Order: sequence, then structure tokens, then C-alpha cells
Amino acid sequence: MNVAQYIETVVDRFDSAELHYGHGTENSFDEAVYLVYGVLGIDYETSIDVANRILTSDEHSKLDEKVEKRISQRIPVAYLLNEAWFAGFKFFSDSRALVPRSPIAELIQSNFQSLLLTKPNTVLDLCCGGGCIGISTAKHYESVQVDLADFDPAALGLALSNINLHDVGSRVKIIQSDLFSAIYSNYDLILCNPPYVSAQEYKILPDEFKQEPAIGLVCGDDGLALPVRILREAANYLAHEGMLIMEVGHSAKLLAQRFESVPFLWLEFNRGGSGVLALSQQQLQQYSGEFN
Repeated sequence: MNVAQYIETVVDRFDSAELHYGHGTENSFDEAVYLVYGVLGIDYETSIDVANRILTSDEHSKLDEKVEKRISQRIPVAYLLNEAWFAGFKFFSDSRALVPRSPIAELIQSNFQSLLLTKPNTVLDLCCGGGCIGISTAKHYESVQVDLADFDPAALGLALSNINLHDVGSRVKIIQSDLFSAIYSNYDLILCNPPYVSAQEYKILPDEFKQEPAIGLVCGDDGLALPVRILREAANYLAHEGMLIMEVGHSAKLLAQRFESVPFLWLEFNRGGSGVLALSQQQLQQYSGEFN
């Protein structure tokens, strides 16, 4: 069996298993290619000619094992491969942190077009998980200094591995912090993808999400407890012309309803995704009474 034929069989099995796609792919074919190419070490940009390569028995066995785990245990492919792609860069990925998938990647790749007047010199990736947002920003801006902050030491261990993977240790450091509790600097830009899933919503999520650390997903107050704390405190950690960009996903509607007078800028994306807001330091100060 060649690579293309094997991918066809995987697509059929994935379709029959009614898997959920939301960790880097959107359909069974892309998921199958992601898994097969990843296991075989094939560049995703490789010519289609590679599809005609005949699989060895050892490759076939390795692939069967991963496919079976994807189906029977609902493990995301990123965890099966221990790698994920974000903003054009490869990262280590495992169950210590969420699989990278934020639409903030598109903002990074566009250099935050129309959002930032000047290139940021200092950036905080708050609730950083495995560090993909902050490290990708450091890769796009060669001189920027980035802090990665998270409450979970396990996630920070993964972030450190990714810092070393991309050789950005001279410009990127990790801070264990409960939100801003251990932050003592001001930043031109704060990027944040905090937990924002309510406990009720978490119960009905597809099983694939249950493979991820709940600490990175679930949040009290109907998913708004941490986002509201961040809105309340962020102005104190931003430079005068600084900006907060935060993802709140499906909690966006509830957040907007709760703070009707706040002029959230809800960002739009060409590659899909929603629920990402932007507020300037001045706006956060102006509406601080609302968040309190």
C-alpha cells in the first residue's frame, strides 16, 4: 500500500468513527494527512509524488497504532505526534498544555496590521501554556523581548522546551504567575488566551477536548472569571500606548452583554476564528470602573 492509499483508508475510518476536528484541522482528510505525514516525517509542503511511495511494514504498524489511538481514545493528533504547527512554526505539543490553535496566529503573521502603530519592544504572553503565541511573536520580531507567564508549572515546562527548540532563550523568559501576581513590568503588548469555558459547556465538549488539561479550558463565572480579572488589571501592566489582545471564544457574547458600554474591538480573521478582542491601555483605564 502506498501513502495515498493508506490516507484513503484512514479517511474512511475517521469518517466512520465520527471524530471531532478542532485541533488544527477541520475535516477527516486534513486530519489523516496531518497524522500520516507526521508519523512518516514527510514535509507537509512536499510534492504529491511522495504519495506514491510504498509503505514499509514497520511504517504501516506505526501508523496503525496511531490511527487506532486517535479513534479509540480520541487523542488529538498533535499529542500523538508530540508536535503542532502555529503561525508557521513547529512546536512541541503534549498534554501539559492545550493544543495550539488560537486565531491570534493570523495577527502575528500579519504583524498585527492596523492594530499596532509601531513595532512592540516588550510583549507578555499571559496564560501562555506551551508558549506558542509568545514564541511566534519573538520569531516575527527579531529584537522583541517576550515574557511567557502561566500559573501551571507543567505548562511552563513545555514552554521552556519550545524556547529551547526555537533558540530564543536570550529574548524569551518564563514566569510562574497567577495572572499578574508575579508580573513587575510594563509591556507594549499583552497577548492572552485564558481559560474561558464554563463548567456546563465543558461537560458537553467532544471527547478530544477532555484529553487536554482542564485547567487550560475551564473557568468560573460562566467562563468569564479570568477574562474579567485580566480586563480589570491589564492597564497597570501596559505602556501608555500599549494594547491588550485577548481571546475569549464563545464567551464573547456574554462578555459584551455584561459590559455593554465598553467599546470592545472584536477582530475578524480571514482564516477562521472569532471571539478575540482588543483594547488599548487608555480604554482599559477609562472603563476600569465597569470591570470593578
